[in-house]
Amino acid sequence: MIFITAKFRVRPDDADQWPEITREFTQATRAEPGCLWFDWSRSVDDPTEYVLVEAFADDEAGAAHVGSEHFKAAQQTLPPHLAATPQIVNTTVPQQDWSLLGEMAVPES
Repeated sequence: MIFITAKFRVRPDDADQWPEITREFTQATRAEPGCLWFDWSRSVDDPTEYVLVEAFADDEAGAAHVGSEHFKAAQQTLPPHLAATPQIVNTTVPQQDWSLLGEMAVPES
């Protein structure tokens, strides 16, 4: 799978509205056949920073995402709400879902 983590520094005046600002883009991306997950989190240290964790089944799914109409629309509608260019880590990993963190295994009850 293609595993991506991106940090978005949002303008302070837009930070509280970021989930609504990105709602259509998020919903459309999650509906893509090759999208495994597309999840936003807000930093606990900086209220203007949002972290996006996303995964796509393979290169074709990633290319379909970047070529989609909703991605192209987001390229136009999201930057005015950003204070800086997003930072990204993008890699391919040999799995299709989350693994369990063995070092913190919780015993079954």
